[in-house]
Amino acid sequence: MKRRLLSSLLIVAALAVLPSAAPARAGELQDDLAARRAAIMRQLAPDDVLVLWSAPERVFSRDVNYEFRQDSNFYYLTAIDQPDSILVLMPGVRERNAILFISPSDPTREHWNGHLLTAAEATTQSGITSILATTAFASFMDSVLAQPRARLMVLGPAPGLDGEVSQEYRFANKARERFLGLTVGDAANILAAARQIKTAYERKLLQESADISSEAHKAGMKATHPGAWEYEVEAAIEYVFKKNGDFDWGYPSIVGSGPNATTLHYEKSTRQMKDGELLLVDAAGLYKYMTVDITRTYPVNGHFTKAQRDIYEIVLQAQEEGMQVAKPGSRLADIHAKTVEVIKQGLLKLGLITDATGDQYRTWYTHSSSHWIGIDVHDVGDNRRPLEPGMAFTIEPGIYIRESALDNLPKTPANEAFIARVRPVVQKYKDIGVRIEDSFLLTETGLTRLSAAVPRTVDEIEAFMKAR
Repeated sequence: MKRRLLSSLLIVAALAVLPSAAPARAGELQDDLAARRAAIMRQLAPDDVLVLWSAPERVFSRDVNYEFRQDSNFYYLTAIDQPDSILVLMPGVRERNAILFISPSDPTREHWNGHLLTAAEATTQSGITSILATTAFASFMDSVLAQPRARLMVLGPAPGLDGEVSQEYRFANKARERFLGLTVGDAANILAAARQIKTAYERKLLQESADISSEAHKAGMKATHPGAWEYEVEAAIEYVFKKNGDFDWGYPSIVGSGPNATTLHYEKSTRQMKDGELLLVDAAGLYKYMTVDITRTYPVNGHFTKAQRDIYEIVLQAQEEGMQVAKPGSRLADIHAKTVEVIKQGLLKLGLITDATGDQYRTWYTHSSSHWIGIDVHDVGDNRRPLEPGMAFTIEPGIYIRESALDNLPKTPANEAFIARVRPVVQKYKDIGVRIEDSFLLTETGLTRLSAAVPRTVDEIEAFMKAR
């Protein structure tokens, strides 16, 4: 198949309407992209043909689109931040086994929506030297998929969780109808496994992204005071993102004061902060398609109350001990188990649970401690895979004292007894929500806390708030 695929490429290239691409510019990013593509192709069979599409544009309201955000897998292999683009990888071809299809020049479209990459610019950006127009894609794929033993590889050839039929699914279905005996495979796990181990270049970008987000958190802390609004803190944070070249936030910023700090994904940022309350801020920017995940909780007036400090110290200890578990060979589940162990004992000591052997702690600790980070804030990867150098993840224990959590427990004798015992203590800690989250990179020499620049301990936070 190798010779026939190459012939197909040359024939269709002659039909392309784009000018020849310039030689790839040598550079750290381009070298890294080439290595990523080569690693993916080593996981494919020689007769496989992997096709990846750029993200579709999404409508915000009527004829206005959301700001375009590239598909993560497509960007991982191309660094092309433009819609209407397609990547084809053919491991069975010795040379020119990566072909990038982009939109041909369109003066009218460019007048409305901006410049489209030329072939030379696409080569400079991606390091791919075979650049064709999207108008040649159908003919090219007809030639390739007609070959015996060819297997089409796409990402998730099935409808998405939201029921939307993806472009991959539509293309795979039509290809199966046209080419008798064609098999279709899912390359999602191959991409996920590769993305789970960060390259040296990605590690550098992660730290740069963390540095920007750390500065943003400190700007948010400086903007916090009694009487300020949550959105003022959010604006101070996101200003730093934009000022430093971030695309935008890596995920919608969470800025929750008082009772809002007990809502995990509170995103409205519309409440005025009050003296004596805590503010929980979960925010990070997307820098060159890399995002970390950072959460800090601190007093609006700069000083922890005794009750706030009680909860905070438990969460901090849980994170510290979780960090000790984060070593090669352990798993994310092991980190979480350690945070649970610490939080159980802390809650029992405070009287917020009566039994540290069961699941009462889940009333107040309601999520897992860790997830992967990278191009996506909840990055792809196998949670059962043992930790190894190059993996990036969070450790984020939290305690959220919502009185309604007691009211929502199943009406059983055991729960009734539990509620009766702890409700007076809940009144003491009511509406205190604390999460401490840092982003980590496991390296060959140990664990690096990428977000170490943000004040974290009680003393560090109070000293920073005092010196604002």
